[in-house]
Amino acid sequence: MTMDSSTVKLAELLRHPDDLDKIPAMKLEYVRKKAAVDSQLRSGLKEQLEITQSGMNGITDGQRTVQLIKEEMMKIDKLCAEAQNMIRDFPNINLVSQTHRNFSAVETMRTNLDSFNDRLTRIEALLREDDADPENMPNLLAVHYELTQLRNIRDDAMEQIERADDPSAQNTLEEYFARLEETVEWFDEHVGTIALNLINVLINGNNGLVVRLAVIIEAEERSDKRVKALQEALKDHKEMAARFQSITDGAKQVRGYKEKFLQAIQIHAEEQINESKQAFLEDPSRIDKNLKWFFNDLNAVKQGMVPLMPKKWKIFQTYGKLYHQLMHDFLIGMVDDPETDSAHMLSILNWPEKYYQKMAKLGFKQDELEPLVLDGREPELVRDFRQLVIKYLDEWLDRIFKTEQNDFMERSVEGGNLDADEYGYFRTKNLVDMWRMLREQIDSAGTSQRMDVVEGVIDAMILRLKTRQANWQKMLDDEAAKYHANPELDLLPALQDWLVATANDQIACIDDNEEAGRFAYLTSFRQKFEPLVSPQYLERVDGDIADLRNVYVDFSTHCIAKFAQLVFAVDFRTVMPDFFTPRWYSTTAIKQMIVTFDEYVSDYKVVLHHSLLDIFIEELADELLVRYLTSVRNKGAKFKRQDPYKDKLFNDVSTAFEFFNENSHLSPDVGEAIKQKWRVTERFLELIEADKAVVPEVFAAFKMDYWDLQLSWVEAVLRARDDFDRGMLNAVKARAAQIDVVRGMETIMMKVK
Repeated sequence: MTMDSSTVKLAELLRHPDDLDKIPAMKLEYVRKKAAVDSQLRSGLKEQLEITQSGMNGITDGQRTVQLIKEEMMKIDKLCAEAQNMIRDFPNINLVSQTHRNFSAVETMRTNLDSFNDRLTRIEALLREDDADPENMPNLLAVHYELTQLRNIRDDAMEQIERADDPSAQNTLEEYFARLEETVEWFDEHVGTIALNLINVLINGNNGLVVRLAVIIEAEERSDKRVKALQEALKDHKEMAARFQSITDGAKQVRGYKEKFLQAIQIHAEEQINESKQAFLEDPSRIDKNLKWFFNDLNAVKQGMVPLMPKKWKIFQTYGKLYHQLMHDFLIGMVDDPETDSAHMLSILNWPEKYYQKMAKLGFKQDELEPLVLDGREPELVRDFRQLVIKYLDEWLDRIFKTEQNDFMERSVEGGNLDADEYGYFRTKNLVDMWRMLREQIDSAGTSQRMDVVEGVIDAMILRLKTRQANWQKMLDDEAAKYHANPELDLLPALQDWLVATANDQIACIDDNEEAGRFAYLTSFRQKFEPLVSPQYLERVDGDIADLRNVYVDFSTHCIAKFAQLVFAVDFRTVMPDFFTPRWYSTTAIKQMIVTFDEYVSDYKVVLHHSLLDIFIEELADELLVRYLTSVRNKGAKFKRQDPYKDKLFNDVSTAFEFFNENSHLSPDVGEAIKQKWRVTERFLELIEADKAVVPEVFAAFKMDYWDLQLSWVEAVLRARDDFDRGMLNAVKARAAQIDVVRGMETIMMKVK
């Protein structure tokens, strides 16, 4: 099932051949993601092992303590039993002893109760003095000591009343001790105030107050441990423990000052981080400054608090663990908040690296801080931010293309919805806006300060630029197809203008002039993102840029070729069917077509990019040659031995050559290349006039020079001969089976069907 889902996922990601270029980036992303997951798993396993080990140690220590208490109680019980047998009249002595002890306990209890309110009044006076001096609280330890004594008295009295099972007396005592509860709350407020402001107390240099707080918390921690141990012993050995109530003087309940102390640390940090969150929402670029207190607190603990606290507390590690968890919760909360925008997400994405660097300076290694501050979701956040930029990119490109479609569909003969550049060349209106938008999106991705974001956006841009070219080509081809189907349609000149403008656009994208310091759009595009990506990516993407450059060249040539095809489909639609028919001999069709060519060249040479003028003439010449050779399929085409077809064909070729030789706009190299293509007419003539016996060899020589010569076209030529028979065709096919040609570059015969 996993393999099938992986295969489906790969099929979705690698839907197009170009998607294969994504494999290195995808592989890197999966490796990073796997590393993050492995790290998280290792951290989780380590944490679970530590928790398990700690639990096992706790259980072992608890069992050992309980066993020791049990053994001691058994020894005492045994000694008591033995003493009873050893001492004469022990029951009487024991009774007198118990009576004396009870009398002493009652006397002590009465004395404590009599002095209780006076002692409480003195404690309240000390608390008021501390209220007047909140920065020092000099009476903190004295108050704690006295309060502890009074709380123990209260606990002992309440325990005695509970054993006596006297509800009325219990209610009376509860009312008597109500004032104590208020005083305890007063004291707890003092302790809580110090704990909540402990960092400030430390920074202000009041080390004495910090130490006094630590002494109180440590004493309460020891008391809580003793209470918990006794509670465990009483739970498991009620009968035995009931005999020794007198040894359980002191606190009877867990007071939890250590836990409250840690809660105060957390509350203080939460208040600070909430203030930082508000500042972060207002200005995400200042996250470093807004969280400066976080590291200042930890540094203050490391430098100043560690020597003042019990070593067993490991106070610095305690603060670090607690603060790290708060940082994690803060960041994850922002990430999961649907209202978090791209600017805030970007700051969060870039923060962990700085965070771990700062924590490392304080002494916290990254693998010691659990969980991961972003739960290992960095690759996901990178992908989300990258997709956000790409979303805006797609919206812009869609909007631009829809505008271009509307302009194209609303074109007019006057060309009112086309522009012209500084050279007077036709141009479409939205190309400048598109490239400006791409630069803006590169800037947007660059603000992430992450190469992986920029590189992903650039990959998307290159893919979409190729897709844009394909969409443009389809739009132009679909419109041109209408004229092939119905040559009588209006607005052909407007379509031709758009073909010229589109071809010019492609050249503008790649036409660099380094001497003048002017770079085309594609080169400027590369220069824009070059400093934002890695050298390895730049090396790879240069291949994509080269492919894109070829796309622009091919599309520009395609537009010019489509222009030439429309000229034949519309202007020459009534002329082409006459070639190689009896009417051919009495017309000057080639001459008329050459005149039309010259008119088109004259009209468009001022609005067509100069580098495309040769291509324009060459495409007209190629299309003429292809159409000329393909005319052997015309209805009624026939070469009779007695007709002057050789002279007529020579005249047609000469007329075409004259145009190529005399055209001042055509470069000599291109003119020569055109004439070389037209020399294929010599082979064409040989097929027509050769004796039947040597036709197979004429075909073989033709095929050796033009490897992509179509056998179906050769058959059409042979059928146009007045001496055609099946034997001639079979001989040519047999000879074709014997020829082993070497494939090379396409020749003009590839287009002749």
